[in-house]
Amino acid sequence: MTSTTVKRHHGLVRLAHWLNAVFLLGMIASGLQIYVAYSHFGLRDRPLALPNPLDGAAIPEWARLGGWLAGGLNWHFALAWPFVITGLVYVGFLALSGQWRSLLFRPRDLGPAVQMQLYYLRLRQDHPPQGKHNALQKSAYTFIVGLGAIAALSGFAIYRPVQLGWLTTLLGGYELARYWHFVTVWLFVAFTLLHVALVFLVDPSSMRAIITGWYRGRFPSHD
Repeated sequence: MTSTTVKRHHGLVRLAHWLNAVFLLGMIASGLQIYVAYSHFGLRDRPLALPNPLDGAAIPEWARLGGWLAGGLNWHFALAWPFVITGLVYVGFLALSGQWRSLLFRPRDLGPAVQMQLYYLRLRQDHPPQGKHNALQKSAYTFIVGLGAIAALSGFAIYRPVQLGWLTTLLGGYELARYWHFVTVWLFVAFTLLHVALVFLVDPSSMRAIITGWYRGRFPSHD
C-alpha cells in the first residue's frame, strides 16, 4: 500500500453535494413545520396503524422553518425544485461522464462491503483493497440516490394527488404516500449522521476531498 493524492471529486459533484445538503436541511425543517399541522397519519377517524415515534409529539420551534403551515409550505416548495434539479444535474453528470460505474453498488460488492465494515469496526487490521471508492461508500451513494428519488416521487404524489393520481395510487394512496415521504426524512437524517460520523472517525481525508476535490489515502502498490 502506498500513500498518494488523487483527484476524487469533480467541481460539479462538490457543488451539488453542498447545495443539496443546504436544500435538504431546509426541507427537513420546513417539512416538520408542515407535519405539526397534523402530526398523525391516516384519516381522523381511521388512523394508519404504522410506526411513528413522533405521533402527537411536540416538535421544538428551533427545528422548524416557516413559522406556521403556510410558511412551511412556501419554504418546502421553494426548496423542493432546487433540490430535485440539483439532484438531476448530479445524476446526469454521473451518467454522461461514466462515473456512475465507480459508484453503483452491485451484488459482487457485498463481500467487500462486509470486509470494509469489519475494518471500520477494528475487527480487521489491514485496509481491504479498493478502487476510487470502497464497497461501503458505493452502497451509501447508491442508497442515497435511490432515497432521493423516493422522496421526490412521494413528495409529488402528495403535492399533486389528482394530477398525478397514478403515482399516488402506486404509493398506496395519499395517506401512505405522505407516510413514505415522512419515513424518507428520517432515513436521510440517519444517513447524514452516520455519514458525518464515519467521515470524521474513519476517513477524515474525505472531508478535504469533498471541499477541494483531492483525496490523500493509501492505495495498493503496482510495483
